[in-house]
Amino acid sequence: MNVNKLKEKITLHPIMTLLLMIAVTIIMSGILSALGIQATSRKISTSSLEYNTFIAEVNSLFSFSGLKYIFTSTISNFMSFAPLSSFIIILIGIGVMEKSGFLKVAFTLLTKNAKKVKVTFVLVFISILLGVIGDLSFVILLPISAILFEVGKRNPAIGIIASFAGLTCGYGMNIILTSIDTSLLSLTTLAAHMLDANYVIKTTSFLFIMTIAVFFLAFLITRITEKFIVYKLDKYEAKETEVEDEVVLDKKQKKGLALAFLAFLVYFLVFLYNIIPGLPFSGKFLDNSQIFYIDKLFSYNSFFSSGFVFIVTMGMIIIGFFYGIGAKTIKNHHELCDDLGHSLDGIGRILVLIFFASILVNVVKYTNIGTVVVTGLSTLLSNTSFTAIPLIVLLFFISAIATLFVPSSITRWSLLSGVTVPVFMNAGISPEFTQVIFRFGECTTLGLTPLFAYFVIYLALLEKYNQNEQPVNFLKAIKYQLPYVVTSFVLLLTILILWYIVGLPIGVGVTPTL
Repeated sequence: MNVNKLKEKITLHPIMTLLLMIAVTIIMSGILSALGIQATSRKISTSSLEYNTFIAEVNSLFSFSGLKYIFTSTISNFMSFAPLSSFIIILIGIGVMEKSGFLKVAFTLLTKNAKKVKVTFVLVFISILLGVIGDLSFVILLPISAILFEVGKRNPAIGIIASFAGLTCGYGMNIILTSIDTSLLSLTTLAAHMLDANYVIKTTSFLFIMTIAVFFLAFLITRITEKFIVYKLDKYEAKETEVEDEVVLDKKQKKGLALAFLAFLVYFLVFLYNIIPGLPFSGKFLDNSQIFYIDKLFSYNSFFSSGFVFIVTMGMIIIGFFYGIGAKTIKNHHELCDDLGHSLDGIGRILVLIFFASILVNVVKYTNIGTVVVTGLSTLLSNTSFTAIPLIVLLFFISAIATLFVPSSITRWSLLSGVTVPVFMNAGISPEFTQVIFRFGECTTLGLTPLFAYFVIYLALLEKYNQNEQPVNFLKAIKYQLPYVVTSFVLLLTILILWYIVGLPIGVGVTPTL
């Protein structure tokens, strides 16, 4: 038996890995529940602004009622699983742009005179900044990144891996305040009020340190991609339709680009006018009950947030359709309808992966194991006697570990902030810097946890462009992210420690210390 056949026998298919993790979770929940495993901590009451004792217990699925829950909730959970609907809808728009030829022409024009490393840097930088729109950035950017590298006659997996690294390692940072940041900021302020009722946190409190971190991280991810990941991937054999001469614009393609640009410009201006407050008949896409503008955009009640995936998809369809009309690649409505389903061809395996991933996320959430782990970590932090740099390092590690079990930033911080912020304030460290430590810590490990709902999109796209007989399993997908995790861990922790030692402002009028 040769080595390849042996590897094939011992390598689990991603679906079998998900089934195994689901089974282990069910069994572990029964064992931990029977042992009475729980964690006690303090949590802020949003009504009384006082500390309340919070006890996190493990819910068992290893019982008839637990199995009944799995069977009765699986379908509804799958249908409401965020990556499913958003990914399918976005693929419809991408399919029209790709099949019409727009993406090939546009990406070729943008990259033909650019060095590979510059293309990678721009992609990574955009990936980090696109975190401002939240988790939807994963379903938009990952498939487009694959096409970008495929058009550039490079392995699409490079684009997928680099973009996912940018999206996850840069998840907790941005030059502008994100909707997640404002939610965390509210929790941080609430926790700070336990010691200082007049404490105020500004929206510009993180500007300087975040800006520096974004650029350093973009350079780091780019370098790892070009110096390491590229050489770890197998050679990609381009399809016959991709091995063509260099794109030379003719009159039809120029007309198509012009029509696509004009149509999208009109669509964009209408969209832009409706997210600008204060003008006549403007701001229709906003939730004006919110205070911060970013929350007006991304609150659950805003038209922009609830319809964002469809807004983006319609923009893609408009671009692809008008380019196709001008370039004569779409001649009638029959071809347009065929193009709508282009990116959905062969999506069966991806849907199965998403289905089992939704079950895993659902059962882990029900068992409450992640909450118990995070609550236990908060207790560890509350009992420590560390100060200064050791305290910073401890929170950084706790945030990184907690992310593996509870990927949601808001859920984690709601469990940690009530203990963490007062402990740090008593140690002379500002609440703003405390929140930065928490966010930097989560950046380092988010790309490693299958409990993060959008990890399955990353895995599925790697499998889509996989040309080997063996499927891309979880171990390989995680292995690709490890170099980014290790180096970003060192980089971000170093930035935090140096910033604290030097005492530079982390934002406008805010320093690491009180």
